[in-house]
Amino acid sequence: MQKKNLTKKLFIVMMLTQYFLFSGCSVSQQSGLYSLPFLDNSESRSISAENLNGEKGKGGMAIPNPSEPKPAASARAADDLGQGWKVKPFLRINKGETVTLMDVDGPGIIRHIWMVEGLSRNHVLRFYWDNELSPSIEVPVPDFFAIGNETFARVNSQAIVVNPANALNCFWSMPFKKHVKITITNEGQKDLQLLAFQISYSLTSLPKNTAYFHAQWRRAKTGTENPYIILDGVKGKGRYIGTFLSWTQSTDNNWFGEGEIKFFMDGDDKFPTICGTGTEDYILGSYGFPESFTTAYSGTTLPSKDSDKLPNFWSLYRWHIMDPICFKTDLKVTIQALGWFNNGKYRKLDDDIASVAYWYQTEPHTPFPTFPSPEQRVPVKKTK
Repeated sequence: MQKKNLTKKLFIVMMLTQYFLFSGCSVSQQSGLYSLPFLDNSESRSISAENLNGEKGKGGMAIPNPSEPKPAASARAADDLGQGWKVKPFLRINKGETVTLMDVDGPGIIRHIWMVEGLSRNHVLRFYWDNELSPSIEVPVPDFFAIGNETFARVNSQAIVVNPANALNCFWSMPFKKHVKITITNEGQKDLQLLAFQISYSLTSLPKNTAYFHAQWRRAKTGTENPYIILDGVKGKGRYIGTFLSWTQSTDNNWFGEGEIKFFMDGDDKFPTICGTGTEDYILGSYGFPESFTTAYSGTTLPSKDSDKLPNFWSLYRWHIMDPICFKTDLKVTIQALGWFNNGKYRKLDDDIASVAYWYQTEPHTPFPTFPSPEQRVPVKKTK
């Protein structure tokens, strides 16, 4: 019996060793239930308005300041309680202001980001890895968290979770070797009086083959850009890991989801290496979207209502967590805006699409296209 148990234990150890060697990461770089029993030298840290530098033993040290000229909302709630009693849980970001949310030396891994309150496409996140000058992430806050058209919808996936009421959570793993800087800019015409946020991370060693997280936002009318370009100009080695589509049917309320997604990689020219079979197929659905769904790896969370009226809104996500698209030198991703005629023919559509592409790659990365102005980011409004 003892020999049998020993053999079983050795088999488990061997399988775990093979897994971690194959994945290129030690246990300390893994996340999820399977890694919890394995202790290492990682140090947990968290940044919020109560500890802006994430320093050890420095949380909740703010002292009430009744004379503060432009405080965040609820800033005076703890004046009678004193230091240590939720004195500064929120930030205020005035119009035109850029606030640094994280400015930390590595090596480490961002594990979780949480944000809440009245965030719109006027509020832009930018991430800079290892003191780079060009951001690796440049996305309006709602779209980064799979919120389309600035309209709340629940998301219950492995990478992104959105809970009532408008609680935004990101679980993408984001390693940094030397440094990370995260900013948020208020490009709107109103002050953001309350930003609640928390960024949880670990200080830990990283293997040499670690890639960096990237996310890019785009928008276009498919009347002039069809196929729609989700991502282009990527140079380097990496993995494409997710797509979010904020899709607006602007001129036609019939079925829109026949277009193929295409991945051009590693020198592909006219034709791609990977070609999908339809938009609803890519979102892991079939025969249209008869109802909303939100799952670990895909979902349509904002089904159109009053479909006899225009515009119609859709929020679609697809995470390539179990099936990443691996590329060695370059990557371009497109999707067709293609509908269906009642006579059995496909037809090109004039729709409004905004998207976020998520991927890992080696640095340095190619600088992103010029970020659209606030006016170019305003969602289409629902007519009454």
